[in-house]
This record gives sequence, structure tokens and C-alpha cells, in this order.
Amino acid sequence: MNKVTLSVAAVAVASAFAACSGTGSDGSTHTRQHFIETQYIDSAVKPGDNFYQFVNGKWLDTVKIPAEKFGVGGFNQLIDDNQEKLKAIVEDALKNDHKPGSIEQKVGDYFASGMDTVTRDKRGYEPIKPMLSAIDGIKDIPSLMTYVADAAKRGDNSIISFGVGPDQKNSSMNIAAFHQTGIGLPDRDYYFRTDTATERIQNAYKTFVANLFTLTGTDSAAAVKNAQVVYNIEKQIAGSHKTRVQLRDVKGNYNKVSVASLVSSEPNIGWTDLLKNLGAGSIDSLDMEQPAYYVQLNKMLTSIPIDQWKVYLKANTIGSYAGVLSTAFSDAAFAYSKELTGRDKQEALWKRMVSAIDHNLGELLGQLYVKKYFPPEAKKRMDQLVTNLETAFSNRIQHLDWMSDSTKATAQVKLKAIIRKIGYPTTWRDYSKVNVDSTKYFENAVAARENNYNFELSQLGKPVDKNLWYMTPPTVNAYYDPTTNQIVFPAGILQYPFFDKDADDAVNYGAIGMVIGHEMTHGFDDQGSQYDKDGNINNWWTKEDKAKFDEKVKKIQGLYDSFTVLDSLHVNGQLTTGENMADFGGVAIAWDAFKLTKQGQDTTKIDGYTPDQRFFMSLAQIWRSKYKDARVRQLINLDPHSPAMWRVLGPLMNFDPFYKAFNVQPGEKMYIKPEDRLKIW
Repeated sequence: MNKVTLSVAAVAVASAFAACSGTGSDGSTHTRQHFIETQYIDSAVKPGDNFYQFVNGKWLDTVKIPAEKFGVGGFNQLIDDNQEKLKAIVEDALKNDHKPGSIEQKVGDYFASGMDTVTRDKRGYEPIKPMLSAIDGIKDIPSLMTYVADAAKRGDNSIISFGVGPDQKNSSMNIAAFHQTGIGLPDRDYYFRTDTATERIQNAYKTFVANLFTLTGTDSAAAVKNAQVVYNIEKQIAGSHKTRVQLRDVKGNYNKVSVASLVSSEPNIGWTDLLKNLGAGSIDSLDMEQPAYYVQLNKMLTSIPIDQWKVYLKANTIGSYAGVLSTAFSDAAFAYSKELTGRDKQEALWKRMVSAIDHNLGELLGQLYVKKYFPPEAKKRMDQLVTNLETAFSNRIQHLDWMSDSTKATAQVKLKAIIRKIGYPTTWRDYSKVNVDSTKYFENAVAARENNYNFELSQLGKPVDKNLWYMTPPTVNAYYDPTTNQIVFPAGILQYPFFDKDADDAVNYGAIGMVIGHEMTHGFDDQGSQYDKDGNINNWWTKEDKAKFDEKVKKIQGLYDSFTVLDSLHVNGQLTTGENMADFGGVAIAWDAFKLTKQGQDTTKIDGYTPDQRFFMSLAQIWRSKYKDARVRQLINLDPHSPAMWRVLGPLMNFDPFYKAFNVQPGEKMYIKPEDRLKIW
């Protein structure tokens, strides 16, 4: 719960510990000799006009987005590289007979079962017929809620979203939490917008739902009517949902309540039986993160006829398993996703399968991944980088001119308390109860989902295990968790262009250094700053310091609101506040840490650029990306991160050392008067 993560975005790259040169899947070439890909510099653009375009312009002008992709770039390419590595791992696991129950047997047979489309297509929707029959057997609200709970234990959430995680005001203990859910479109706002692009998505979604019914034997006319029933229910549900911006309200999304009060106030949900059926019958309180949704659900359970609820549950159930049934179901899901993302062609099945294994058997596959691709020296170098960034952040806090000494002292304590995780877990998850059969993909997927549910449930009411990871080792991403005060860097992101053990400090500090600083800053952004060193929601600010901080937050929001992305589409400054603040902090902290290194104090040029210039060029290079317009619009609606170009330009146009490194002058488009430049950490 309440994870704050770094988003995936963009660059054409080589894998970290591979050869010195090669060709990316987007057709680009790269050289590892000097790590900055100077062949893509657009010298017609002044660095002070658009630094992102200056560093990446020739790449942006020539790169083509493949039909099966919604975008290309550094994150995307690194994910592709990792998929190739994971494919090699699972194919190696298939080459030899392995002991039943071994990691290799489970990973290999899971892959084989998913790739066996002949068997999957022959089975059609047979695997879910018992579930559909169970829905047909629903007679009343209690039996409906029993089905909902049974489905949730298979990882199939419909109108209930249940999880276990740290209590945000008692972070050493785990608590049950319930979240808003129940809609099929990506977000509540998709049900209420009336622009042409959104209406196309709405219609594509209704077509998708209708196709789910026809694929399970319903005639086309009835299927269309069913789809409208489902949509109407979801639109009522969406009206109770908080917006993406409202979901960023830390205190507003923590509501610890007694089960007894819910039993009394929401009798139709049947909380006593629901919790018992979920395996959580012993609890007496829980965190109701978005209460309005469950108030609305309680009303809708009686206002909507049972027969309509059964139609809704069938659509949800079929849709939940569309990716693990026959080809026709995955094709139907892809037809809908095309409208959302602009992707014209479905990814190869093997890519979908290695992603599925990573998602469902992540720490099994992860053990094989780190053994082959993550050398100990990489972890050692990364650990030193984190230490240097922590020192730099501590120095910045100490020299802030807007914060009082008492708040600084508390901030220093929190910074020192941050737990770092690098590469992979020290203790691996147990998958012994997941039996994998090379001929039964559906059953394998359900077994993995049930195992994940039961693992999470096993943490309920127990002390928080701070050794747990919420990303798998191959993941190309990183995160900060405010409830455990941890920064986590999976092995997947610790590769070029983000990190290379052989790269010069300017490159590493501008890339992975910025990422490290970004995640550290999340502990002190507008959300993370509301948690103390132990991960509890607890104000540690003086009134005066908090007022100054909030004013800086508003200025950051205003800056990003002014950035235009497509036509009249702007960045949402409120939605992206935390990530923008983390980008500001990431750049500043990484810079200070870089200046503590030998190269950071030198002026020796490489490829004609000084160490200071290479730092900023590396930073701009990691965010290099290009997306289809449909995907851009989707991200603006849903993603708490700003588009890649503004993740570069926003911080740099407010950062004095950038001006000095590239001699940015008044009149250039990125220029801001010194007294107007925004500074936080």
C-alpha cells in the first residue's frame, strides 16, 4: 500500500554488462566507449532553448515506433533487453528435465503452457465455465458477496479490493485495507468526459465487453445489451470514486474504522461474512481508504437487480481471465487496448509470457535472473553511490535557508533512517504450493494468483516484514515506500544508460544518481513529508516551515501546469506534484554528490564535453523517449509523472549549475531570472 514509484520512460540502449556496441530494437545504434550518445545531438538547437531536444533531437527525428509498441526509449529498450534475457532463462529451463518442483521446472513449464496456443485454443472458455455457473447460481445479495470473496482469493477483484500492508499510523504492524474498485475503464473520469477521444475509448470498451459475452456463447444482440448493463453499473460506481488528484491526499485516504461500525452502517455488504470468507474474520478494525465507494456499493447492492449484478460479475470474471484463455480472448482485449494506447500490433506471445511469469512467479524467475546477470561488483558500486547521495542530501538539508534548525534536525534523522535495498531480496518468496503443469496454463495462472493472495493474507495482523520487496529483481524501475521508509533499486534498472560499473562518474551520477536522489526525495515530497522516520503519518514540521514548504509546492504545481504537451493538453501540476518534486531533488542531490568525486572537480573533456556538461547530458539521455499520441493522452490522465521532456526541462531551467555548464543566457527559452528559479531541497 501507498508505494511511491519512479515511472518507466525512455532511451535506445545496450544491456549493462553486454558487449560494447550494438543495435536497439528501435533501430538505433549505441556505443559504450564514452557512454554519451553524441550522434543524436541536434546542434541546430541551443542547449538553453530546449536541452532535451539538443541532446536527443536527431534520435527523436528519426526513430520509428514499431507497430507492436506504444512508444520507444530508454526504459522501453531496457525492458526489451530484459525480456530477451528472461526468454533465454526460460528457454534454458526447458532444455533439460528438471526435478519436479524446482525453480527451473516451474518457470519452464509455466512458459511452455502459455506458449501452447493449440491446447489453449482447443479449451476455449471451458476453464471458466464453473465460475460462470457459480454466478448463475447466485440468488441473493449474500450469495453474490460469497462469490465476490471467492473470486478475490483467486486474484479476481470485482466490487471488493482487499489488501494487507503497514498501518499508516502504526507502521510496525500490518492491517487489512479496502480500496475503491469496480470499474473497467482506466479511471473514473473516462466515464464522464465527452470529448471525441474519450468517447472512442468508451465505445471500444463496450465493444470489448460485448465480445467477451459472444465468446462465451451469448448471441450478439444480447451481448450488446449486457455490455450496456455493465457500463451503466460501472458509471454509477465511478461516481463514488476519488479522482487521481484526490487519491494523493495522504490523510484523506487513511480511515481506520471498526468492523462493528461497518456491520451496522453497511449491512448489505455483510462485512462479517465477507471478512470471514476472505480469510480475515479475526480482525476488529481495518483501513477503509476510500469510504465513499463502499457507502455507494452498499446502496447499489439493493438498487440494482440481482440479475444485472450477475451480468456484471460475468463480464468481470471473463475479462479477468481473458489473457489466460484462448487466442480469441486475448485478441479481443488487444482490440480494446489499441484505442487506449495507439499500439497497432499485439506484442509477440513470448514477450507476454515472460512478463506473466515475472508478474506471477517473480521471485522464482528473479533468482535465475540475478544469478546470471547481476554481478556482485555492480551491487557494491551502487551501494557506494547511494552512500554518496545520502551525504549530499544531508549537506543540502543542513544549508537550507528556508527551514528552521529544529525541522532540519528531524529531517536529518529521517534521512539517516532510510533503508536501502539494492538488486534483489535477501530472503526469497515461497512458491512451494504452486504446482505448474506444462499443459494447463489457466490452472497455473490461478495457482500463482492464489499463492500471491495467500502470501499477502499471511501478513495480516503480524509485524511488518521490512525485507519484503514490491518489485521483482528484473524490473526496470525503482520505488520509495513511505510506510517503511525504504528506497528500492531492482537489478533490472541497474544497467546502462542508468548505471554501468565501467562508466565515468558524470554519466552514473547524471543517470542512476538522479534516480537515487529522486527516490530519496520522495521521503520529503508533498506526500512523503507527512510520514516520520518510522513510516507513520505524523507531522514533524514547525508551523512556519510547513507554510513555507506548502508555498513551494504550489509554485511547482503552477510551473508544470504551464507546460503544453499536445495541442491544448497540459501537464496536470497537481497530479504530478510529488514526482516533479522528486525530479527537482534528484537532480540537485545527484549534482552535489557528483561534485564530491574526483571527476566532478575536474574539467577534462570527453568527446568535447566537460564533466559538468556530461552530467546533464546523461540525465537528458535517460529520459529520451517517443510515444504515440494516444499513449501520451492516456499518461496525462493517469500517470503521476510528467512527460519525459518536462522531467528534464522543468528541473534544469530552475537549476543554477545547468546555466553555468551551458552558458544559458537571457532570451533563451529555458531562461528564468535567478530570483524566480524554484528551489526546494
